[in-house]
Amino acid sequence: MNTTHTTVETAVDEAAALDRAEAGCRARGASLTPIRRMVLAMLLRHPGGLKAYDLLERIKADKPGASPPTVYRALDFLIEQGLAHKIGRMNLFVACSQQCHQAQMAALFLVCPRCNGVTELQDEAAIRALSASLVAAGHRLESQEVEIGAICPRCRALAQG
Repeated sequence: MNTTHTTVETAVDEAAALDRAEAGCRARGASLTPIRRMVLAMLLRHPGGLKAYDLLERIKADKPGASPPTVYRALDFLIEQGLAHKIGRMNLFVACSQQCHQAQMAALFLVCPRCNGVTELQDEAAIRALSASLVAAGHRLESQEVEIGAICPRCRALAQG
């Protein structure tokens, strides 16, 4: 595999994702400021997620005066705009991998208990069924992020091999 080609493709994909995010924010009357863009870029580069303090340390490399509120405000904005999610089980933040979330639609995350890998699952039927079951039981979701413990394919393969 040509890693240079892959790295170039990844950079192009990241730039395109950031441009789409910026355009979406603008269409909603919001602004993807440089710090928000930087945080989103870091999340895109780390699909397994990052903790807020890991983000802060990375940001401080470019902006030494950055503080925890800087990062948390950026994360709150990205979550509000549907560009990121918080995985509470591990206190991680991940970039949204789905560009078509409907407003107020829950996001399903498969969290591997062995490697802590996180996969965003897009299954509208499952989300609707879960929502209907919750309503029938008299409950409602506390958070738009639903986390399910599930062993990932890589860990399953390692266990079988």
